[in-house]
Amino acid sequence: MTSRPLKPTIAQIREISQPVSVTGRSNAEHWVADLYLRKISPYLTRLLLKTPISANGITYLMIATGISISAALLIPGYIGILLALFLSQLQMLWDCCDGEIARWRQTQSPKGVFLDRLGHYLTESLIPVALGLRLSGWPENQVTDWKPPFIGALIGIMILWNKAFNDIVHVSRAFAGLEKLADAKSVGTPTKNWLRIAKAPFRIFAVQRLFHSVEMSIIIVIFNGSEKLLNWGIYLAIFVTAGHLLSILGSRKLDRG
Repeated sequence: MTSRPLKPTIAQIREISQPVSVTGRSNAEHWVADLYLRKISPYLTRLLLKTPISANGITYLMIATGISISAALLIPGYIGILLALFLSQLQMLWDCCDGEIARWRQTQSPKGVFLDRLGHYLTESLIPVALGLRLSGWPENQVTDWKPPFIGALIGIMILWNKAFNDIVHVSRAFAGLEKLADAKSVGTPTKNWLRIAKAPFRIFAVQRLFHSVEMSIIIVIFNGSEKLLNWGIYLAIFVTAGHLLSILGSRKLDRG
């Protein structure tokens, strides 16, 4: 294990904890990280490195913050949805820091990867459920209209399926004795011309990204938590889920070669 300086500079943290192999990933890096969070995170990481908290400890904070987004949505009025927006940004900041600390201390582990994925699964699937409960007036009032919570739960299930599809690809390749997929856009390129044409518009209009916690929080603020978000969201979720499955099956991700 390579020794690291006890009091690193910001430049050193950027060099070791933000390598191109991380910041240049085609799929894993969120746009808010590229835009500003990776510029902020080294300062917080440097403070955290002075404490005994582990990288996994920061991931637990990320999970708790993510779940708190849904709890915030249950607070009536605009305060609740603004708090949810703030927490979605804080969650992503923790998400940057846990990896930076793990790379600096060289403590990357399967448990850390598992906790990170668990955090995003829980966060993003619970947001539409919380929105449905908010629209039904809960917890201030008893739920009398089943429709918003039901639709919110369905959207949450679709989000879980979409996340599971990505993980199932890696599990399937591992079970088949194949090497790990390269983190490159080319591996997801459709093998059929008609599918490439159908998929092309979504490189610009990436509707699939609307179900990330940051995007959902922003949209909820813009539309003030309107019930239309669920009514439109369920159709969009079905479309994205079907398209994602078709895209995987129509690509080289499950090929031996």
